[in-house]
Amino acid sequence: MTLASSSNHNAAAQGVLSQFAATGVQTCFHGRHINPQILADLDGRNWRLADYEARGGYQALRKILGQDGKPPRGSTGAPGMTPDQVIAEVKAGGLRGRGGAGFPTGLKWSFMPRQFPGQKYLVCNSDEGEPGTSKDRDIMQYNPHSVIEGMAIAAYAMGISVGYNYIHGEIFTTYERFQEALDEARAAGLIGNNILGSDFNFQLHAAHGFGAYICGEETALLESLEGKKGQPRFKPPFPASFGLYGKPTTINNTETFAAVPWLIRNGGQAYLECGKPNNGGTKIYSVSGDVELPGNYEVPMGTPFAKLLELAGGVKNAKEGRTLKAVIPGGSSSPVLPASIMMECTMDYDSIAKAGSMLGSGAVIVMDDTRCMVESLKRLSYFYMHESCGQCTPCREGTGWLWRMVDRIHNGHGRQSDLDLLNSVADNIQGRTICALGDAAAMPVRAMIKHYRHEFEALIQKNTSQAVAPQGATQATGRAAAQA
Repeated sequence: MTLASSSNHNAAAQGVLSQFAATGVQTCFHGRHINPQILADLDGRNWRLADYEARGGYQALRKILGQDGKPPRGSTGAPGMTPDQVIAEVKAGGLRGRGGAGFPTGLKWSFMPRQFPGQKYLVCNSDEGEPGTSKDRDIMQYNPHSVIEGMAIAAYAMGISVGYNYIHGEIFTTYERFQEALDEARAAGLIGNNILGSDFNFQLHAAHGFGAYICGEETALLESLEGKKGQPRFKPPFPASFGLYGKPTTINNTETFAAVPWLIRNGGQAYLECGKPNNGGTKIYSVSGDVELPGNYEVPMGTPFAKLLELAGGVKNAKEGRTLKAVIPGGSSSPVLPASIMMECTMDYDSIAKAGSMLGSGAVIVMDDTRCMVESLKRLSYFYMHESCGQCTPCREGTGWLWRMVDRIHNGHGRQSDLDLLNSVADNIQGRTICALGDAAAMPVRAMIKHYRHEFEALIQKNTSQAVAPQGATQATGRAAAQA
């Protein structure tokens, strides 16, 4: 990179910082994290290789390659870790995928056929498009080397020599930042052939999409990465056996890879103890909506929601009487939970699932008592109708029906039968599509009606009462005319 282009890039990066400051979003530099691992000690400017290494970066990669001169924890053997030992450590840490599904990472890595004779691939899903989510772009913008190191460790564990980071196309400045960090790592011998003088080879490339929400689905991402239309594939076969270019492929989320270096450096048990059983480590939550201090907050898994809300400054305008009404805990596709339920939850996969929703991507959307839930659902339904790729009939047609019915209710033209019809359409979408976008459109509808049916009924009854009066007046006029 030339001096001029580097200067332009730095100016663009400062523009990102200025944008956050201008909108009041505090991103990740607020200092209100709890025991952070990924976002620790970041200030927006210390993202380069030297800064990362000063924070302990690439020690985990050196550890597994035997560069630290120490045998594995609990072993008296030679320095370094075998691929099986790396996977076992990740399993012991209880790391679960941070992209939404929460699948155990170590278990997913064990599915890769390490003895496969041909090419295998590693893919990072950085196509962050879930409404309310902004954590992955912060990681790549301000701590990109954590993702690079995490991917290198994963590639070593699974015997993979080529990887791609697929980055959301609408955050191109972040894509450029990651590419620059990748160039630094390659120049330092941390990526490429014979990494750190070992026989381990791993080539990593950055690729950007074009903003499609559907490409966050792993098989649609693979189609896009191959240069095709971004539409989901049927599963099975699963990517572990038939993925990128038809070869075995493992796909993980940005935050998942960024969590790996700390886990390997400090050990699986230490990582597990940072969270709770079956939910190890920390998690970054993107808190937005009606809070005083929106931004990204890294806290241990299992932290009470009440504590996370407190970190975000509490409900906005609480002094003026505003109270918490509802929370969408895992991005717009996860079912809404009323305040009374959410205040009893802890922020981990199992607690949120037990409450009837999903932790998802960790996008916590807070809504106060002024929010109309019919209007909120109308906006969500429009988004999923717009983002459906159109491949599956239930999704292509059903998402439009959902939006039109909710829009009808919101605009004062609803019928009482619409509520049962909404649930019926949602039932006929959920579980009947190739990918989970149909489920993502259906679940908010069902949850909104379940918890806030009275708001829908109030708008429908208002419409009905307004329609009855003119009709009654017309009938009275007709009778009078007949009598005359």
